[in-house]
Amino acid sequence: MDIRHIDLNLLRVFDAMLEHRSVSRAAEAIGLSQPAMSAAVARLRTLFGDALFVRTGSQMQPTPRAVSLAPAVRRVMDTIKGEILQAHTFDPASSERTFTLITPDIGEINFVPKLLARFVQAGPGLNLRTLAMPRHAAAEALESGEAELAIGYFPDLHKAGMFQQLLFRNTFVCIVRSGHPEVGDVLTLKQYLALPHAAVRPGREHLFEEFLQRKGLRRRVLLETSHFTSLLPIIESSDLIATVPRDMANVCVQHADIRMVDVPLKAPTIEVHQFWPRRFHRDAGNMWLRGLVHELFRA
Repeated sequence: MDIRHIDLNLLRVFDAMLEHRSVSRAAEAIGLSQPAMSAAVARLRTLFGDALFVRTGSQMQPTPRAVSLAPAVRRVMDTIKGEILQAHTFDPASSERTFTLITPDIGEINFVPKLLARFVQAGPGLNLRTLAMPRHAAAEALESGEAELAIGYFPDLHKAGMFQQLLFRNTFVCIVRSGHPEVGDVLTLKQYLALPHAAVRPGREHLFEEFLQRKGLRRRVLLETSHFTSLLPIIESSDLIATVPRDMANVCVQHADIRMVDVPLKAPTIEVHQFWPRRFHRDAGNMWLRGLVHELFRA
């Protein structure tokens, strides 16, 4: 028997006949007319080369061939009803899924601790994995399924086929060590440009650097580093100044002897979004994760 010639709707007919032992009652149960049901039973008989159901008194009793087929047909029907046709849901309490996020080091500092705490509460089998990559590579990783969500400043992801949700707007501030000899509560533009700076340039364009270039302003960059996290020991142990997003500054202030000072310029804001590809838009697990991210980090 060639599976290409089998109409799977006939299995519904077989299953209904097994349950109701009547052509008319089986037809009513699955929404067919009695003539259509009789025709379907005839097709079943031809398919299996057996009468399958024969009238005995007031009922249509299964033949030995039908009885032997019954467990397999029931398994197929249960699989279709319970696994294929059932609405896809996500239960974090029983899931063992690993979610992969794309976020820079500053995102790992700001987002991962709170996410991890909620993962532990939501389900013992949930796992979290983070990736850091250039912005142009983030789109490819999302589209290929290597990652399913990106959180941060990713201007390259504002494009067709990518969904997005604004979480908050970030501003820039300066950080210096608490005992800095030249920086008080207020920083002038002249001081700012004259002081030695530590600049973070993580292998991609930087919004604040582009802003300074458009303004025609140059500062003395004594140190360039690729990671925001490197700034904690550097700023705390030197007289350098750094300009960073406010959420990063908050982390520095909490974990090192560092304080914040306003930037003496009307600096641009950073829009932090979460992004996900079309392939995950209706995925129940991804929807749960996006909801959690929005709940924890929306402005």
